[in-house]
Amino acid sequence: MVQIRRVQQLDLSLTPVPWAFAEQRRAEIEAHFAKVREAKPAVWNGRVLMCRNPRAESDVYRADYFETDFASFLAWRDWGFPDKSVFNGFGAGALRSADGAFVLGRMNAHTANAGRIYFPAGTPDPNDVVGGRVDLAASVVREVEEEIGLQPADYRTSDDWTIVESGQTVACFRLLASPLAAPELCERIETFLRSETAPELSGLKLVRSVADFDPAMPAFVTAFLDSAL
Repeated sequence: MVQIRRVQQLDLSLTPVPWAFAEQRRAEIEAHFAKVREAKPAVWNGRVLMCRNPRAESDVYRADYFETDFASFLAWRDWGFPDKSVFNGFGAGALRSADGAFVLGRMNAHTANAGRIYFPAGTPDPNDVVGGRVDLAASVVREVEEEIGLQPADYRTSDDWTIVESGQTVACFRLLASPLAAPELCERIETFLRSETAPELSGLKLVRSVADFDPAMPAFVTAFLDSAL
């Protein structure tokens, strides 16, 4: 079941707590990650933030985050989310051109999400923590710059957030409006991708209507697009 909420603020706390799943299944997790690395050596076991108890209170969306390693996150995801008390709560930059097209990217073969079509997004990490709070606005800025090469001056950021809850996924979308029409915007992004040694994206996907939806888009992406178009 997918649920969509629109809120004005995010209030995301960071609390150092152990994750029983990661501790109890450590050997299995390490074996799983070793197999992932065999197939995709570029995947690395950095630190990431996951959350518990996501909830909406009036126009504020709250959640309690904790730190873990990417190997544990990946095993949890690949094994069908065995711990249902934990969620992948992340920010995504919903980039839209001046002529109304949403611009998404297809993840490259060397990434953990190869072939999937997303907006710029990523599981937050400790760099997104400011004063004990998780700053998804900053995370979105970072992901947009890393994935498609755009700076904050290149788009206008909406004040509100669209929260899409889909199973264990909590996607926090922020609309980013570009002053460029789709052809010019795509050319700029593609120029950036060609300049990268190992770009995260293999190409772009434009969505102007539901007719442009692709099976490689996860449910939380199509749910957002359906609500926004």
